[in-house]
Formats: sequence, C-alpha cells, structure tokens
Amino acid sequence: MVTRAPYRRRTAEQDTFLARLFVLPTAGYVIVLVAVPVALAVAYALSDVTVAAPRYDWVGIANFAAVLKDQVFWRALTNTLVFTTLTTLVAVVGGSVVARLLFAKVFGRRVVRVCVLLPWTTPVTLSSVSWLWLLDPVYSPLDWVGRQTGLLGTGASVNWLGRPTLAAACIVAVQAWRLTPLTAVIIMTGLAAIPASVREAARMDGAGPLRRTLSITVPLTLPVTAVAALFCAVFSATDMAVVRILTNGGPTHATEVVASWAFAKGIDGGNLSEGTAAALFLTPVLLAAALAILRAARRVELR
Repeated sequence: MVTRAPYRRRTAEQDTFLARLFVLPTAGYVIVLVAVPVALAVAYALSDVTVAAPRYDWVGIANFAAVLKDQVFWRALTNTLVFTTLTTLVAVVGGSVVARLLFAKVFGRRVVRVCVLLPWTTPVTLSSVSWLWLLDPVYSPLDWVGRQTGLLGTGASVNWLGRPTLAAACIVAVQAWRLTPLTAVIIMTGLAAIPASVREAARMDGAGPLRRTLSITVPLTLPVTAVAALFCAVFSATDMAVVRILTNGGPTHATEVVASWAFAKGIDGGNLSEGTAAALFLTPVLLAAALAILRAARRVELR
C-alpha cells in the first residue's frame, strides 16, 4: 500500500502532462490564427498607419472617435444588425423545415441531401457571381420567368440591385440561401439524437404529428438549433463577399455592412488604422449575440 500511492501519483501526473501536450496544437492554432491577428488589429486601430505611410505612430482612440462620427458607419452597423437578424431567422426556420424533410425516409434521400448541401459547399464568390447574373436588370432569367407567368406584368425589367429596399432584400435572401443548408445539417444531428422510443411512446399515447413536433421535437432540438443560429449570425455578420459582389454597398450605402465598409475604408481607401477600428466594432456585437444565444439555449436545456 505504501509503494502504490507514489506510483499512482506519477501516473496521474503523466496523464495530466499528456493531456496538456495534446491540447498544445489547438492552443497554438488559436494563438497564431486568432490571438495574433486580433492583437495586430488593436495595434493598428490605435495608430495612424496607412498604405502610403506605414510608419507606426500612437494616436490612442482617435480612430474610434472618427469612426463614430461617420454617418456611413452607423448606416453600415444598422444594416449589419438587420441583415444578420433577418438572415438568421430565415435560415433557422428554413433549415428546420429542410432538416425534417431530409430526415424522413424517402427514396433518393442521399441525392437530395447532396443537392441541398451544394449552396453551402459552393465557394461564396462563385455563388455570388451566379446570383449577380440571376439578378441582372437586363439578362435576369427571374424577370423572364416572372413576365412569362404574369407575376411581374409586361413592363420593364426589375432593377433588383438598383433599388435600396429590393437590394437589401436580395442580400438577405442570398445569405439565407447560403446558410440554410448549414442549419439543416446541424438540426439533423439533433433530430438523429432523439431516441426512437420517445417518438413511439408519444405516438402510442395518441399524439399527432403537430403535437409531437411541438412537445418533443422542438424542445429536444432547441439547444442544437441555438448553435445553428449562432453559426448563422457569425457567418452573416462577418461576411462581406455577397455585399461586395452584388451591390458593393450601394445604392447610396443602402446595403453597406460593417465588414464591407471597413474593407473599403482600410484597403480600398488605404486608411488601415481607421478601417481596422471600424472592423473591431463587430467584436463586442458578436460576443454579446453569442452569449445571449448560448444563455437562452442553456436555460431551455435546464428546464
């Protein structure tokens, strides 16, 4: 008994050492690809670095003050919040419906699943260029189909990306189209985790499809749905490729988002410090949204 205790202690210490050793690659990945870029972004935001004059001079919070005084930034921030909220709602609701359809045992289910995943697996730039053609005011096939079916009348083509309201709606629609497959796959994992015995017991108790969905499926998949909503919110808020390719923030900054405006300010305009300061405003917004979503999911899970 006296000789085993030190041996067990040494074994435990070795296990702890191995566990820490296995975590090192992940920690290194986070430090190199997350911590270092964030530290550089903060350093740039507190300086007067530009493309023309890369010399580093400390200016404090002057760049943040300049960003807050810019009316375009507030328009971009409002658009980011509105687009992210609408995109997340549409993608989560659509993903829930698609997940239930794909989870059903139907013929050709695997082929349908692959087709549904195509919008997510296709590079965002390629899919955005495709949508740019679909929404073209002259060659748009959507206009042609609408006129042939009488939905758009026989008048001139619809300027989908030239009107502020329509352009904003197109941005939300394309983002939701891209993110719906992701939410569907995540929610499908939640559906697969529900024991078949639970569904069978509810069916034997006389619960109909709607009752089973509201009382069993929705509550049990809500934590997974919250994770899907979090992914959608992060991807939608930080993406600028769709806006950049479809509208470039126009017309008159009607579809400008923080990511695209920061890129235009820092890269196109050459003002790296002010563009970085604008981009950093997304960090507290996304952090607050993530905490709110995860806390709501946790409360539901503990009920």
